Amino acid sequence: MDAVAPTRRELISAGFQELDRASGFLADEQLAGLDPAVLLRTLHYAPNPDQALLLLIRLVERAGEVCDLFQVVTDGVYLRAVPLLRLLGASQALGEFLVRRPENCDLVFSVADALESERDQHQHNHAPDDAAALDAPEVTEPEVLRSRLMQAVHADAAAEPPTAALGPEFTAKDAGVALRRAYRRELAALALRDLSAADPANYQPLVSRQLSDLAAAAIDAALAVSRAELTERNGRTAETVELAVIGMGKCGARELNYISDVDVIFVHRAGAEVDSAAARNTAVAMASGISKVINGAGPEPGLWEVDANLRPEGRDGDLSRTLESHLEYYKRWAHGWEFQALLKARPIAGSRSLGADYIQAIWPQVWTSSAQENFVENVQRMRRRVFENIPADEVDREIKLGRGGLRDIEFTVQLLQLVHGRVDESLRVRDSLSAIEMLEAGEYVARADRDAMSRCYRLLRLYEHRIQMSSMRRTHLMPVKTDEIRALAHAVKPPNRRRRPAGDEVLSQWREVAREVASFHERIFYRPLLSTTAVLSDDEVRLTAKAAQDRLAALGYHDPAGAMRHISALTGGVSRRSKLQRHILPVMLGWFGEGVDPDGGLLAFRRLSESLGQSPWYLTMLRDSSVAAERLCLVLSGSRFIADMLEHSPESTRWLGDNSALVPRSFDALWKEIGNKIARHRNDLEAAMRLTRLVRQRETLRVAIGDAVGLLEISEVGTALSDVDRAATLGAMRVAESEVWTAEGRHADLAVIAMGRQGGREIGYGSDMDAMFVHDVAEGGDPTRTDAQAQKLAMRVSAQLSKPLKPAIRGEFPLKLDADLRPEGKQGPLSRSLESYTEYYRRWMDVWERQALLRARPIGGDDDLLAGFMELADTVRYGAPPSSSQIREIRRIKARVESERLPRGADPSRHVKLGRGGLSDVEWLVQLFQLQHAHQMPRLRTSSTLLALDAMVDEELISPLDAEQLSEAWKLCTRVRSATTVWSGKTADVLPSARRDLDAVARWCGFPSGGSADFEDHYLRTTRRCRQVYERLFYDEA
Repeated sequence: MDAVAPTRRELISAGFQELDRASGFLADEQLAGLDPAVLLRTLHYAPNPDQALLLLIRLVERAGEVCDLFQVVTDGVYLRAVPLLRLLGASQALGEFLVRRPENCDLVFSVADALESERDQHQHNHAPDDAAALDAPEVTEPEVLRSRLMQAVHADAAAEPPTAALGPEFTAKDAGVALRRAYRRELAALALRDLSAADPANYQPLVSRQLSDLAAAAIDAALAVSRAELTERNGRTAETVELAVIGMGKCGARELNYISDVDVIFVHRAGAEVDSAAARNTAVAMASGISKVINGAGPEPGLWEVDANLRPEGRDGDLSRTLESHLEYYKRWAHGWEFQALLKARPIAGSRSLGADYIQAIWPQVWTSSAQENFVENVQRMRRRVFENIPADEVDREIKLGRGGLRDIEFTVQLLQLVHGRVDESLRVRDSLSAIEMLEAGEYVARADRDAMSRCYRLLRLYEHRIQMSSMRRTHLMPVKTDEIRALAHAVKPPNRRRRPAGDEVLSQWREVAREVASFHERIFYRPLLSTTAVLSDDEVRLTAKAAQDRLAALGYHDPAGAMRHISALTGGVSRRSKLQRHILPVMLGWFGEGVDPDGGLLAFRRLSESLGQSPWYLTMLRDSSVAAERLCLVLSGSRFIADMLEHSPESTRWLGDNSALVPRSFDALWKEIGNKIARHRNDLEAAMRLTRLVRQRETLRVAIGDAVGLLEISEVGTALSDVDRAATLGAMRVAESEVWTAEGRHADLAVIAMGRQGGREIGYGSDMDAMFVHDVAEGGDPTRTDAQAQKLAMRVSAQLSKPLKPAIRGEFPLKLDADLRPEGKQGPLSRSLESYTEYYRRWMDVWERQALLRARPIGGDDDLLAGFMELADTVRYGAPPSSSQIREIRRIKARVESERLPRGADPSRHVKLGRGGLSDVEWLVQLFQLQHAHQMPRLRTSSTLLALDAMVDEELISPLDAEQLSEAWKLCTRVRSATTVWSGKTADVLPSARRDLDAVARWCGFPSGGSADFEDHYLRTTRRCRQVYERLFYDEA
């Protein structure tokens, strides 16, 4: 009776994609003796049943004996055939190998026998579903692999050194073919065991070890062939030179993939009677011969590339060196990354004694490498560079190099090993999983982190193996084709799973693993301090102080011993505060480590914590709000300006976890608060002024923190700081008026006009207030006393804002009022009447004074007086355009400012105010256009530089591109100016040259850690372009 053809539903259930083709293949004459229904259920185990079925038919054509695997039906399937179908469905390359070399089909029977034997042994303890999987797949020992591959090339594995027996009947080319076939036989055997494992993730490390041992055996056998071939050509010279092959990377760590380059380093040694040049040439020839045997052209495809680029000097260095030459190089010239690479070094082939001598000599140097300057930063930078170099279309598919990939785990583990392995020899292991175990045993990582690292590492390696196994192609990319994803989802599962998983399952699991890896990588690689360090007893802290200091060094602290003193002070004792500090400090130390000055950040945190004392909300907030804690670390380690103010205004720490609390307050709200404080302290004006200045300090701090955490734009910062200064100035006016009028009576009304960047609301941190005073006779006042009282009021206002107070306001940056822009400058009266201003501007005004009025903005005082002055200012600044001689005068003054006011020795390209393409260039250019066109173009009538630039574009005075370059430079220089003050706590107008200072400024300007060089280039390029626009437009005679 003919077998019933499977339905389409049954084919889909089995995982087939090409249903018509599958139906035809199931009826193929090669499979005539098989039950199609049973075969179909058995093909369910194949990751790609379409591929498995086609390869099975081809294999049966070449090796009919495989049909013996399909004779017995167990639990409704051909159980003994499951390993074969798993292999054919998971790896087209290995399936093709069996078709090409059918004599290797005995491997399938071996695994089938093991499967059957295990089933017999456990039939009373296992459900039928477990029958298709091996609980404990065989592991082939390294010496067995070496012996088999040596035998393939006719070499005696026990000889020293082993040499292939070449001759006319068995040439070096024949030996290479035999070696490759023997290698692939072992590879197929391993893949069969791997795909049959009941717990493939747990078996994965054993797979990598066997792959590494197999690669090592192949290189050793290839060396035996190369030595024999060289001896045939050059006599017995090759036998007098020892060559050792040092495995590097994954091969050295016994973590190799199914297909990967094998990284090696060659080292040779010869007796004194052998000329050194001849020895080197012989060693190089033998080393080159290894690559030829393994990967050269031949009837059997090559295996993989033998990559010696990790050798000293890379491609430019000798292929092989003596041990002494290696030592000299690593002592004098090696980079940090080379020591990181040597962490995996292991002798894998060639002279065992020389390999052992190499490791004994080189190994100690590996563990002192972390003492190199900037070692940790360089390792961290290297990881970032690896990620940045991933092609954009691959970044979301990278299992190895991408975010949350294998490299994140490996870099994290290796950094901890290299930093702590100097003093803890238990960490001196090569493979990642052993290192993870030892790191937990030594309390360098928490148990939960160990479990997560180990589990994620195994899973990612399993994905990598299954993807590479498919075509035996070197790749680390998650597939994109639906059928490939489905096959992968099935291949990573053990064979005893009946249900075929959907492709989305493996993608979802992978993404979850990547998120978990990225999380602990960020927390440990950039903050690698043990969470238990802070909770040790006093005695344990003293016993482990050195290890803890090394951990702090790994985080980037420059004074680990000093940091340990701060930690001890913060965590010592049994109080609630100490307990909470022990909970939050491990994470915060890492966040401090990400800052420019982690030591300064930790010191500031200690001072802040001591200032707040037992305040219950403080540490609770940091414990419960990671946002607040991370922000606190950010500002304390990146800003002395903020740290100083927070130390003396510790209650402001409350804002860190609440974005709404970091929104700058309006001028009206500020003035209302200050006005109320002055009213409540009308009998104690000193206290009233103190409270006014405290409000200014508090609000400046609010703006600075909001700016630091990225909540404010440049224009918002300038506006907010200007409002704060305006409110404080009005408070000083109110106090001065109360003080003077109480003593003398009211004879003068005073008003304050902001000038310069204050007038444009474009100030930064620590800016002075450019201002002018205007007065008038008060109602009922004595005109003869008006002028004198106005001068006194103006001086008192200035003094109230900046004079020392008792007690002093700690951490304050007093507001200094600068009235030098007034008529006649320092020689003129501090305040003038409106009539005096009118007369002065009519008769004696210089063109620069008209230009200065473009930034005039009323601050406060008598409303009528302010309106009158601004009307006068509009008449002057927006009057008839300047004459050609006046324009020449403006240009002459600008040139003189550049030559005379630029500090001696200052680099013009780095001065943000007066230098090339700096603030002065943009502002003078904008003001020139305002003087020339504002009388006809009302939109130009603004004190804001950026608004004026927008208006100039709208009025088609300049091109949008020119405006964009001017605006970009102006914003950048403004940002740099503020950044310098925020970082150092001091005002400065020069882009710093010191790397640390430059890095701080770069980060404030939005560049990543370590991006100071890129930022410096960006600044110089931006200001250079700005200068070109400025020179073209400012000196345009059209």
